[in-house]
Amino acid sequence: MVSSKQNIGLYFGSFNPIHNGHIAIANYLLETGKVDEVWFVVSPQSPFKQENSLLDDDHRYEMVLLAIENNKRLRACNIEFSLPKPSYTINTLKELHKKYPTKNFALIMGADNLESFHKWKNFEEIIDNHCIYVYPRSNVDEGNVSKHPSVCRIDAPLLDISSTTIREFIRSGKDVGQFLQVEVLKYINNNGFYK
Repeated sequence: MVSSKQNIGLYFGSFNPIHNGHIAIANYLLETGKVDEVWFVVSPQSPFKQENSLLDDDHRYEMVLLAIENNKRLRACNIEFSLPKPSYTINTLKELHKKYPTKNFALIMGADNLESFHKWKNFEEIIDNHCIYVYPRSNVDEGNVSKHPSVCRIDAPLLDISSTTIREFIRSGKDVGQFLQVEVLKYINNNGFYK
């Protein structure tokens, strides 16, 4: 019998800011039929990582909403804002399963995250119960976890840009219009972010 559960891809990140590379990976997974929806799970600031350039949680969540407003199969998710800090993926997954028992959840991550996946809290439980879609990153050794049957490599298009680079470009007055959705760029400019 075919499962009637909806397949949701969870794309975790700080999205500081969300950029076209994130959107391209999400759309690739939707268009190839791997998932029915992609939820961008905005991670709150970790108390262990004090990064001055990390915008307030609500601003990063708002930028995700702006970036995806025209795509009904993309969703912004702020569930981690109300969970105990630091945010552990296993706790977020348990909470999502409780709230949405009729959905299957898969993880979306770059090969660089897979490389350190064995250090995550309860990583065996995550990988044994969830599909993990991994998009390539250059010069990464994915380690033994990559051989697990739950790990599925995807040939998503790679936009060779990172949120870090975008912030640096904005700081130095470079044009970042081709990397961001129009509304996101407007929001950043109107608020004077990353200057």
